[in-house]
Amino acid sequence: MDKLKLLLWPIAALYGGITSLRNTAYDHGLFASRKFNLPVIAVGNLTVGGTGKTPHVEYLLRLLQKYKVATLSRGYKRLTKGFILADSKATAATIGDEPYQYHSDFPDVQVAVCEDRVEGVEQFLKLSPKPDVIVLDDAMQHRAIQPSLNLLITDYTRLFYKDHILPAGLLRESKHGAKRADAIIVSKCPATIQPSEIQSIRNRIQKYSASGTPVYFTGFRYGQLVPLNSVSPQISKHIILLTGIANPEPLKQYLKEHQFKLLHHAAYPDHYTYTTTDLEQLSKELKKHPEDTIILTTRKDAVKLMDSELKQYIQQLPLFFIPIEVYFLEGGDAFNNLILQHVALQR
Repeated sequence: MDKLKLLLWPIAALYGGITSLRNTAYDHGLFASRKFNLPVIAVGNLTVGGTGKTPHVEYLLRLLQKYKVATLSRGYKRLTKGFILADSKATAATIGDEPYQYHSDFPDVQVAVCEDRVEGVEQFLKLSPKPDVIVLDDAMQHRAIQPSLNLLITDYTRLFYKDHILPAGLLRESKHGAKRADAIIVSKCPATIQPSEIQSIRNRIQKYSASGTPVYFTGFRYGQLVPLNSVSPQISKHIILLTGIANPEPLKQYLKEHQFKLLHHAAYPDHYTYTTTDLEQLSKELKKHPEDTIILTTRKDAVKLMDSELKQYIQQLPLFFIPIEVYFLEGGDAFNNLILQHVALQR
């Protein structure tokens, strides 16, 4: 541990103590935790920052498409409050970037946001028709609701058992919070990971998880670049990368491995709200590079860039986004069966 982490350790110990007391209160029924009479699948993590929750939520939405599926998020950094059900007027500003992505890409899924997950589920159950299953996005620490299935995601590049409590590290709570998980997914694994390393990681995770908790390993599969407007030229290997995500390193590594030449990276914080000034600066940066240079962004960023205020700027830029999907390195059928059997039994 470096000197800064040592200095922060007393604060981390205090924060960890508070979160542990809170979890103990929920575990012993001192704080109320509501359970609902339908399958409620929570997807979350123990760490701050991107572990790949969004692509995994999308994986579940595709897997459960034969059901009437709903997904509920907090709607981080949205400009609204309370329960909002996404409709044709929804934007990234009104419901948040990730929920708006779900709404855009899964038109048959009921998408809503609410700070209070219990209230959010109650509102869903007032709808007609009611959902058959609800997927909670980023709900590991939202103990006021008791999911029927808890999925914990940990990033291969930032495995939770190697980390420390905030602010000495990035953990939101103790590593032992993994005991609440019904299944654990190690995300963003390289395709070249060896079976021996998989087993080593699984063994270390199982020191903190409940006995018998399955551990799965997933990677990201990137698709063909998709133009965001009709003026975008042919795909080029010369790119400017535009991201507002927590961890762009896996994408940068993918681009490097596939011989893209990264000329500039306009990196913004996670959930960043783009402005016209940002796009003007991007346009100026574009002029510094070869004529065939294109701008590449993520799907999460693309839904924000299509905001009506920015559209006139977007239409003038050679802008593409790169789709991303989760795939299982092993045990994919077992995971699918776990989810589908759980939903069938809980309904």
